[in-house]
Amino acid sequence: MNQQLVKPEWLKIKFVQNDNFSGIKETLNKHRLHTVCESAHCPNISECWSGGTATFMLMGDVCTRGCKFCAVKTGNPRKELDKDEPRKLAEAIAEIKLFDYVVLTSVNRDDLDDGGSGHFAECITEVKKEYPKIIIEVLIPDFKGDIDSLKKIIDANPEVIAHNIETVERLQKKVRDPRANYRQSLSVLENIKKLNPKIYSKSAIMLGFGETDEEIIQAMEDLRTVDCDILTIGQYLRPSDWHLPINNFVPPEKFKYFEQKALELGFLYCASGPFVRSSYKAGELFMKNVIRNKPLQ
Repeated sequence: MNQQLVKPEWLKIKFVQNDNFSGIKETLNKHRLHTVCESAHCPNISECWSGGTATFMLMGDVCTRGCKFCAVKTGNPRKELDKDEPRKLAEAIAEIKLFDYVVLTSVNRDDLDDGGSGHFAECITEVKKEYPKIIIEVLIPDFKGDIDSLKKIIDANPEVIAHNIETVERLQKKVRDPRANYRQSLSVLENIKKLNPKIYSKSAIMLGFGETDEEIIQAMEDLRTVDCDILTIGQYLRPSDWHLPINNFVPPEKFKYFEQKALELGFLYCASGPFVRSSYKAGELFMKNVIRNKPLQ
């Protein structure tokens, strides 16, 4: 594994700040809310915040799992939850003016009996109550595969539910926390459609761990087998020396190749590129148009 890789030109990004960026940061600090943009060191934070959008991370910034790719802090939150978070979230959305489309995600909360699904659902419900026309996309944990926890999320009626397989099947143990696994993640996506076929399902794959083209295409086929609608594919970027080294940088033309393959396999939409992440602005714009004009039957 090559740890001395030189970052190619296509992976250099310009950081910009404007009033939107400063306003979002101020709002988050005021309400003591977190975003995956900051906690996961997302390379798109400048573009998204300056464009007036952010992905809220619920239930704190400490995750009970320790995936080897993720910059979010790992620890034991000791069952602590901010009961006012649903209200604070709704207020923050108003201040940032995210009235069309909002993305909510969370840390894993294995310390809670329901994995935090009830609290997550309350946040969705509160936002829907305040802004009935808003489109909500959620990126959820696996809740240990518990169907009742998943049902709480589905009953709150978000338009899009995402759950990421993260990498190909062979590399799961190397990349993810031992409590996560490929088949369990596929079952989460499958159960979304079983419980409510009208909800769009979504997943994501990172490249750069040493996966083969054949393995990536197999992962896409597995996702389509459980009727996953939307796929994002991006380049893994190492957050720190503690995290897994980057095995390889994938060139932009290869990302385009996988995007085309995904569409051929029947995904409704695929965003594929070096800086693409699960919650990706272009994907949000596409989904907003689809949901407003042609919802699933």
